[in-house]
Amino acid sequence: MRRDVRILLVGDDGVGKSTLITSLIKETFIPNIQHVVPEVTIPPEVTPENVTTHIVDSSVLYVPPTTARTENRETLETEIRKAHVICIVYSIDDPNTFNRLPVFWLPYIRSLGVNVPVVLVGNKIDLRGEDVTNQSLEDEIIPIMNEFKEVETCVECSARQPLNVSEVFYFAQKAVLHPTAPLYDSREHVLKPACVDALRRIFKLCDTDKDNVLNDDELNEFQRKCFNAPLQQQELEGVKEVVRDREPLGVNGIGLTEIGFLFLHTLFIQRGRLETTWTVLRKFGYGDDLSLREDFLLPPLDVASDCSVELSPNGYQFFTELFQIFDKDKDGALKDSELEALFSTSPGNPWRNTEFPQTTITSEAGAVSLQGWLAQWSMTTLLEHKTTLKYLAYLGFEGDTRIALKLTRARRLERKKGKVQRNVFLCYVFGAAGSGKTSLLKAFVNKPFSDVHSPTKLPFGVVNSVEIKGAEKYLVMQEFGSRNEAEILQNRKRFEACDLLCFVYDSSDVNSFSYIVNLRVCYTFCGALYMFWEMEGVDVYIPQKYDIDHLPSVFVATKSDSDLVQQRYEVQPDVYCRNLGLAVPLSLSVKERQTADLYHILTGVAMNPTIATPGSKDAQAAAWTAKQYITLSAVAAGVLLASVLGYKLVRQQSATSTGAGSIPRRDYL
Repeated sequence: MRRDVRILLVGDDGVGKSTLITSLIKETFIPNIQHVVPEVTIPPEVTPENVTTHIVDSSVLYVPPTTARTENRETLETEIRKAHVICIVYSIDDPNTFNRLPVFWLPYIRSLGVNVPVVLVGNKIDLRGEDVTNQSLEDEIIPIMNEFKEVETCVECSARQPLNVSEVFYFAQKAVLHPTAPLYDSREHVLKPACVDALRRIFKLCDTDKDNVLNDDELNEFQRKCFNAPLQQQELEGVKEVVRDREPLGVNGIGLTEIGFLFLHTLFIQRGRLETTWTVLRKFGYGDDLSLREDFLLPPLDVASDCSVELSPNGYQFFTELFQIFDKDKDGALKDSELEALFSTSPGNPWRNTEFPQTTITSEAGAVSLQGWLAQWSMTTLLEHKTTLKYLAYLGFEGDTRIALKLTRARRLERKKGKVQRNVFLCYVFGAAGSGKTSLLKAFVNKPFSDVHSPTKLPFGVVNSVEIKGAEKYLVMQEFGSRNEAEILQNRKRFEACDLLCFVYDSSDVNSFSYIVNLRVCYTFCGALYMFWEMEGVDVYIPQKYDIDHLPSVFVATKSDSDLVQQRYEVQPDVYCRNLGLAVPLSLSVKERQTADLYHILTGVAMNPTIATPGSKDAQAAAWTAKQYITLSAVAAGVLLASVLGYKLVRQQSATSTGAGSIPRRDYL
C-alpha cells in the first residue's frame, strides 16, 4: 500500500475549493482567503489511514476553455497528471457547476489520459433548499457514476458551517488506498474476476482442514491474521445469520462456504467498506493490481556466491504438514489429483517442465512419497532457492518465508577445515555417452533399469535422502550429457556450486575411461597453466581460471556384469586413481542392482572432502601438475602448443611495441 496520497481539487470558479482546504486546516470557516491556497502537507500521524497527504488547490479554468489563460491551463494539466485522486467540486446553489461535471470536467480529465479515482464534492450544502431529498440526489449522481467508472463516490459538505469537510478528504484518501475499480463492477454489481480468484485462493489457504468450509476456529484464525482480534461467538453467529438470510448456500452445518465468503466481501463493498476487503487482500500479499507483490514472493535474501541455501527445520515442518493435509487417502503418497489440489493456490506444479516425479522417490503406483516430496524440495532449494521462496508464499507459509530457509557457510571455508556442516549436497556426474550415468541416477531413486540406451540431451537430476551416522542428508546428482559437459566445466559459477564430482566409465568399453581422463586433463591443465603463467607475470586470458582438482572426486566403473576389458590408455584406471591419491574405481552393476553402497560413499565424501581431493592446491604444485599432464594426452598437447604460441606472441609484441599510448594485446586460448 502506498505511503502518500496526493489530492487535487478542481472545479469552476467560486465553488469553494480553497475555502474547503482552509476549513480543513483551521477547523473553522475563514472568509476572504487568497484565490489559490498553496500546497498543504498533512503528516501521517493525524490521518485515519496513517499516510502522508498532500492537498493541492488548482487554478481556475474558465468557461469556455478557450478563454483560459495558457499558464493556468498548463499548470492545471500538470497537476492533474501528478494527482492520485481528483476531487471535482461543484456548488449546490449553482446547478450550472453540477451540470458541467459530465459535460466538461470528467471528459476533460479523460482526454488527458489520466486514470485515477474521482470524488464528486457538493459544497455549500448550507445553501440548499429544504425540498431536496437524498433520493433526488441519488437520482442525479447514479447516471454520472454509471457513465464514468472512475467516479468513486459523491460527498456533500459545507465549508462555512463546517460540515463533512474532513469526510471529503477521508473519502479521497480511501479512493486511492482502497479503490473500487479493481474489485467491483459497479455496472453489473458483481465482484470482478481477478478479485474472485484472489478471494478464492485466500479461502483455500484459510481452510486448513481442506473440507471446503471455514469452521469457527478457521474463521477466528482468519480474523486474527487480518484484523488482529478474534470474533466473539455471538459475532460469529451474527455473521453467519446475515449470510444465511441473503445467500442460503453460503452457510452449512459446519460453517461458511466459499459462496458465503465471496458474498460477505460483495456486501462489504456494496456498503462502502472497501477497506475491509483490501485489508484481507493485502494481508495475503496482494498489491493494487490484485497480483501477488514481488516483495511478498521474493523478500530480500543475500546469498554469497560460495554459499548455498537449504530448508530450515521450519521449512521441512511446513512441507511435511502440507503433505499430510493433502494426502487424503492416507496412503503415504501424493497422487496426481492430490498434487493438483495442493498446488491450486499457486501457478501450478513448479516441476511441470522437468521429469518429475522420476526425479525422486515414488510409490509403485508413481505417487510421490513423503521421503521423495521432502527430497524434491531439498533439491529445488539448493538449485533455485527463489522458486522455493515463491512457493512458500503461494502455499501459505505463515510469517516471513525466509525463516523456512537457511544459508550455509562458504564451501571453500568448509573444505579448508575438512568438515562440511551442510545437509544437502550436489554431485555432478561426468562420463562418455553410454557409460551408464542415467541408469546410475535412476537407481538412486529406485526407478527400474532399462537395457535401451537413450542419449541424454537435456540436464537430468535426481535427489534422495541418505542416512549418515543416524543423520539424514540429501544428495542431488546431476548429469548433462556428453554434449553439454564442456559447457558446465567452462561455467565457473555452476561448477563452483557443486560439492563433488563423479566420473563414470563403462568397464566393458575400451574407450570409455580415456574420455573422462581427457576431460579432466583439459580442465585441470588449463587451471594449473593459468596459475603458472600468473606467477610468471604473463597477461593471458584463459576462460577456465580454476582447477577441477580442488573438488573431491570419485571414479566409478559400471557394467561389472559384462566382460572386463583393458582400457585404451597409458595406465589402467586403478593405477590412474592411485597416482591421484584417490581410491580405486568402485565397480558396480546397476542391472544386477549391485551399487557397492555408492550413494553413501558419495555423501560421505561430500561431508569430508579432503579424503577424496586429488593433488596439492598451492601454486608450485599446480604448476608441477600442469607439466606432468602435458604428456598424458593429445588434448593436453594441443592446448600446450596453443599456449606456447600465445606466450611467444605476447613476448614478441612487447619487444616491438613502441610509441606512447600503446596497449599490449591480450591473447586467448
